[in-house]
Amino acid sequence: MLLRSLSFICLFLTLSTQALDRSQIAADAESVTPLLNGQMVPDVTLQSPQGKPVKLLELIAQKPTVILFYRGGWCPYCNAQLAGFQEVEKKLIAMGYQILAISPETPARLMEQKFDTDYKVTQLSDVQLEATREFGIGFFLDDNTASRYRGKMGEVFASLPGDERIVLPVPAAYIVDTSGLIQFQYVNPNYKVRVNPELMVHAARMALE
Repeated sequence: MLLRSLSFICLFLTLSTQALDRSQIAADAESVTPLLNGQMVPDVTLQSPQGKPVKLLELIAQKPTVILFYRGGWCPYCNAQLAGFQEVEKKLIAMGYQILAISPETPARLMEQKFDTDYKVTQLSDVQLEATREFGIGFFLDDNTASRYRGKMGEVFASLPGDERIVLPVPAAYIVDTSGLIQFQYVNPNYKVRVNPELMVHAARMALE
């Protein structure tokens, strides 16, 4: 069953990777063009919860990496996903992996949402949307939903310079080796559906073979 799921590899778009400009923000979640297996992680800079710059390629050069893109600590589905990975983190760490959780939240908000000390996930801020754009998973939230979200949570969302529209990442999970090569990816435009943590463990084990 897991192998059958792996063949799905999460990509809901079957299209050529040539001539795609993934840095463009998509009109909606169904139109994103994410990086695929066999492609390289882009050279992007994120921020730690303390506001320090973090080069993604330098970080993943240290050890094989599981990368999770999530919408933010305000999203209950994201919190449930991160909680699920807490159950398998020891398996991943035992295989030599590190786990990075990337969201467009500010470093200050990440500090407010710090995980329990027993949780080894490294949180990173993509408030400038550099990684979201270069991984090809960014999209503009529709105006009605954006108005509803802002009415509940205020101005906690990331936008492009000069553009007030909310940009969110489609929730995604990647497994990459120390060279930056993508070994596995799961991207689903339905934010309520997330990759099974045990599937990620299986994919992580296969990536080391």
